[in-house]
Amino acid sequence: MEDAVILVLGATGSIGTPLVRELRRRGEPVRAFVRDPARGRALGVEYAVGDLDDPPSVAAALDGVDRLLLNAGGAVPTEGEQPMIGQQKAAIDAAVSAGVSRVVKISVWGAKPGGRLAEGAHWDIERHLARSGLTWSTLRPSGYMQNFVTGAGAFTADGDLLGAYGDARVSYVDCFDIAASAAALLTGPPRPGATFTLTGPEALTHNEIADQLSAAWGRPVRYIDLPGDEFVARLTAQGVPAGFAADVAALYADVARGSLAATTDDVERLTGRPPRSFAAFLKDTPPPVHATARGRDA
Repeated sequence: MEDAVILVLGATGSIGTPLVRELRRRGEPVRAFVRDPARGRALGVEYAVGDLDDPPSVAAALDGVDRLLLNAGGAVPTEGEQPMIGQQKAAIDAAVSAGVSRVVKISVWGAKPGGRLAEGAHWDIERHLARSGLTWSTLRPSGYMQNFVTGAGAFTADGDLLGAYGDARVSYVDCFDIAASAAALLTGPPRPGATFTLTGPEALTHNEIADQLSAAWGRPVRYIDLPGDEFVARLTAQGVPAGFAADVAALYADVARGSLAATTDDVERLTGRPPRSFAAFLKDTPPPVHATARGRDA
């Protein structure tokens, strides 16, 4: 369809924003799904205002859409089912009703039946997508490099890096490479039923990451490794439900055993270029507030 639109869910996030820009650069007809009209206008493309918890707004945004980037939705720390599951399943059902021809889903590395938190949630959504009758592909990225600058990573009030990973290596991936991979799947030949695991070009320990942060930010950054139970205590002290906190600690333990240590060539297979290194990411990314001086809350 010549004028068929690509709808990007989560268009103002770490993956959605560079994806929208890349699709715009390619001259693709793209529509951004946003909650805030001001942020939609800032993207410089057509946008639809809505919320994944508002099914009529999702249905309206899908009008005339041929391809869908399925992303976003909250993995909120509550007991019971994660909201993301219902949100994305409803979006899949709406895509079926709208006649969407292709879906690219952003999942997570390690998605599996019965998995903790996002691992189990994304698996559930992936199965629903596979049963939908839609043509689909899935991207399963490793941890995001952006977490170290967006506040999603854990830092002390003095700006030191916190974790419970020991000496395990993690092949963090740049969200720009995730977006570029999604753009390739949305605009290139369909890859029905294909799943790609996206990583950076190297797997680093968090001590090595702290060294690179120190060099990029111009001040010492230490890595402080905590026992899992101490992380649980920190989370519960912040009001996080005990069950959710325990699952987080278990995921940290999996990473400490090397669950995110491998690297793949899937970014290069999809985009034709190797993924960016962590050093290159830091060179191109402004430091966060907590990077500029000690004694400020991260």
